[in-house]
Amino acid sequence: MGAETDGWESASQRSIANFDEDSVSMAVAAAIDCLKGYERQDIDGLLFASTTPPYAEKQCASIIATALDLRRDIFTADITDVLRAGTTALKSALDSVAAGSAKHVLVVASDNRQGAPKGEAERNSGDGAVAFIVSNEELIAEQAGSHAITENMMDTWRSAGDQFVRSWEDRFAIEEGLERIMGEAVSGFMEKEGVFVKDVAKLALYSPDARRHSQLARHLGFQPEQVQDPLFGRMGNIGTAFPLMLLAGALEDGSPDQLLLTVSYGDGSDVLGFRTTSKIGKARTGLGVSGYLDSGQVLDSYETYAKWRDVWLTDSSSRRPQAQSPSVTAMWRESDQNIKFHGGVCNQCGYVQYPSQQICVECQARDDSTPIRLSDKLGTIFTYSLDYLAGTVDTPLAVVVVDFEPGGRVLCMMTDREVTEVQIGLQVEMSFRKLRVVNGIHNYYWKAVPLRRAA
Repeated sequence: MGAETDGWESASQRSIANFDEDSVSMAVAAAIDCLKGYERQDIDGLLFASTTPPYAEKQCASIIATALDLRRDIFTADITDVLRAGTTALKSALDSVAAGSAKHVLVVASDNRQGAPKGEAERNSGDGAVAFIVSNEELIAEQAGSHAITENMMDTWRSAGDQFVRSWEDRFAIEEGLERIMGEAVSGFMEKEGVFVKDVAKLALYSPDARRHSQLARHLGFQPEQVQDPLFGRMGNIGTAFPLMLLAGALEDGSPDQLLLTVSYGDGSDVLGFRTTSKIGKARTGLGVSGYLDSGQVLDSYETYAKWRDVWLTDSSSRRPQAQSPSVTAMWRESDQNIKFHGGVCNQCGYVQYPSQQICVECQARDDSTPIRLSDKLGTIFTYSLDYLAGTVDTPLAVVVVDFEPGGRVLCMMTDREVTEVQIGLQVEMSFRKLRVVNGIHNYYWKAVPLRRAA
């Protein structure tokens, strides 16, 4: 949302997740971008950090690992319930690789926290996810020390059942929380590692808003040119992922032999240091932080956002019968085609079918196909329909038939689209999205989205 968004009443922009996105779907998107150019079967572990996981009792990292089509014999974990979970996950991955228990660990942090409507928390927050591969090979940055402080602090919290983030009085939260705890953490890191403020090239610093961010940086002794752009007014505070997103931005803009610090906050503070190597700055295939920000679209109205989040507006669209609970047995049985998004390629003639079939429709070969992952393949729209009566949250419901470049065809929904751009021949990519939630079951599938390009 931005200044052009009707009813937003703010000159600042913030990132928002679509109605069919959550912390898991955004984590999958960030991980796909991070994994471009890497062999997915080399990943030995996946750590997912979030304060807004869709499940209170069920591992979300397993959903993400399946959607990414990673090996089954990897370790996975959810790290949650505190804003510094992202740096905790990153430190855990670094320790695993250093100890030799894993060679390549994927760390994904993702959040879509909600503040009260039209309030300061809502204006300063954002939705987003970021991913890193931690390894001892082809390094763009090496770990350069760490320091942590843990302290029970009731300045920002959200109890079970709360829809919105709560906070205590500002002066207490700033002076006794952010300034004191983060100051102790940074000074402790400096003393422990034998470095000084002047040695730091970029500081990726957590803060709830832009004003406090500049105050905190000055309080810690850093000059403006040393501070990584916090992207307030463009992205906002994306919770657990925020300090890691700023670190990713610093790595995108970095040059060799720079000391980068990322500082998180939440019931204490983590400080992680990294020294860039000569490999930084090499061309990459993913969009990265800047690419995703440049390719964003502005939402038309705050009313649409409120409807997506079910905040305070009622939906007056067509009513449909209550959706039936999905079959857990069927979801498990069809996981390869629905979550991994596997088709089948005939070993006799090379014809691709989705979902995979027992008999090839091209050459009639029987039981002779190999799975092919279509989730990372580009496609084009063969035909489409726009349904204005479906009662969907995002009217009209766009249903498209997609032909993939290696072959194969799928009928699916299309999201993140402007109605005027839906046309035959449009190039699309696949995105992992939430279909619905019934009886506490989050049902995910893949949808087509216009191929994202930086503006």
